[in-house]
Amino acid sequence: MEALELARWQFGITTVYHYFFVPITIGLSLLVAIMQTVWMRTRNPQWLRLTKFFGKLFTINFALGLVTGIVQEFQFGMNWSDYSRFVGDIFGAPLAIEALLAFFLESTFLGLWLFGWGRIPEKLHAACIWIVHIGTVLSAYFILAANSFMQNPVGYTLNPETGRAELTNFLAVLTNKVQLVTFPHVLTAAIMTGGAFVLAFALWHLWRSGTPRADKPMYRKAAKLGAWALLISSLGVIVSGDIQGKIMTEVQPMKMAAAEGLYEDVPEGVGAPFSIITVGTLDGSEEIWALTVPKLLSYLATGDLEGPVEGINHIQERYQQTYAGNDLTEVEDYRPIIPVTYWSFRLMMGFGFAAMIIAAAALWALRKGDGESETRMEGKKWWAWAGATVLFFPLFANSFGWIFTEMGRQPWLVMGLMSTQTGVSPGVGAGTVLTSMIVYTLLYGVLAVAMVGLSLRYGRAGAEQVPEDASYDPSNRSEDDEFVFTY
Repeated sequence: MEALELARWQFGITTVYHYFFVPITIGLSLLVAIMQTVWMRTRNPQWLRLTKFFGKLFTINFALGLVTGIVQEFQFGMNWSDYSRFVGDIFGAPLAIEALLAFFLESTFLGLWLFGWGRIPEKLHAACIWIVHIGTVLSAYFILAANSFMQNPVGYTLNPETGRAELTNFLAVLTNKVQLVTFPHVLTAAIMTGGAFVLAFALWHLWRSGTPRADKPMYRKAAKLGAWALLISSLGVIVSGDIQGKIMTEVQPMKMAAAEGLYEDVPEGVGAPFSIITVGTLDGSEEIWALTVPKLLSYLATGDLEGPVEGINHIQERYQQTYAGNDLTEVEDYRPIIPVTYWSFRLMMGFGFAAMIIAAAALWALRKGDGESETRMEGKKWWAWAGATVLFFPLFANSFGWIFTEMGRQPWLVMGLMSTQTGVSPGVGAGTVLTSMIVYTLLYGVLAVAMVGLSLRYGRAGAEQVPEDASYDPSNRSEDDEFVFTY
C-alpha cells in the first residue's frame, strides 16, 4: 500500500477510536450534572450515590478521550502537512479556541469537581460539573466548525501567491450552514449515547441477582433517567438529521446520491425511493432485489415527496467539467466508495433505532413503582442482553455516521478545493506511516484494555454507600471520595 492509503487508514482508525469517548463525555457529563442537581433538591442519598458512581465512570472515559484526542492533531503535521499548510490559517482559529477555552474549561472544573467534595460550597461544587458539560459542548462546536469548513468551505479567500486558503470571515466559519445543523445533530446523538451508558449499567444491576435488594429502586431511577434521555434526544437526532440531509443535498449532492447508490437522475414529479436493503452488485450499479420506501429519498433530499434528485453519473460529469485543470484536485473520479456510503448510512440509522427500541422497552417494564418491575427483570436473560448491547448501539450509530460523513466527502479533503491525494505529506514514506500506525494500534489496544478493565471493575462494584445524613464535610470523606483509580 502507498503512503496515501496508509495515512487514510491511520487517520480513520484513530478517529473512530477517539470518537468512542467523545459522545459519552458530552452526554454523561450532562446526566451526572442532572443527578447531582436532583440530589441537591431532594436530598435523597440515592441520587448522590448515582452521581458519584457515574461521575467515576465519566472520569475514566474523559481521561481516555483526552489521550486519544491528542493523536488527532498530531497527525495533521505528521501525515497531512500539505493539507495543514493549505487550511492552517482557517483551522488555527477554531482549534486554538477549542484548546484554550473549551478544553481548559473542562479540565479545570473537572478537577475542582473531583476533589471539591466537602471543600467548596455545595452549589458551587454542583456548578463545576455543569461547567464541565458546557465545556464539552463548546469543544464540540469549535471542532465541528473546522470540520464543517471541509464539507462546505466559507469565509475564506485563496491566495494565488502562497496557494493557501486564508481566513477572511471567522463569523462565517462559525455560522456555516453545515455547522448550524451538524452541531445539534452531534449534540443530541451524544446525549443519546450518554443516556444509553446510564441505562446499560442500571439494567445490568437490575438484572444481577447479587445487587442488594435495597439498591434496586436506585438503579430503577437511573435506568428511567437514561432511557428518557435516550428517547428524547433521539427525537432531536431524527429532526436535525432530516434537516442535515437537505443541507447535504445542497452542498454535497454526490454524498446524498451515494447514500442511496442512485446512479441516474430522478426528475421532479416522480419521487426517488429509499431502499432499506438492496441485493445487487457491490457498487450498487445493478439491482437484483430491494426493499424500498417509495419517494422517501426525495423527501430526505428536498423536503418534497416528488422532488428531483441528481444521480451519481450526472454529478460525476458535472464535476469533471467544473474542476478540470485544478492543481489541487488531480482526480478524475469524484465518486466515493459506494458500498461504504450506502451501508454506513443504514447502519447509522439501524443502530440508532435499535437503541430506541430497548429504551422504550425498559421504560415499559419499569412503568410501575411498586418494586415488581425490578423483581421481574432480575435473572432474565433478555435484560442481560439489553444492558450489554444498548450502550454499543448509539456508539456504533455515531461511528457509522461519521464514517458516512467523511467517506461520503471523498475524494475531497476540502469540498471543491483540495483532494485527499494532494493533502498527504510529500516527504513521508509508506514505511514511516505503517510504523506509526502499528505503534498507535498497539497503544490503543493497551488503552482499550485499561478502559474496559476500569469500567468493569467500578461498574460491577456499583454505587458506594454514603452516610445516612448524606452530608459531605471534610470529617467524613473516605478514600473513594477522592476518586482514586488504582488496583
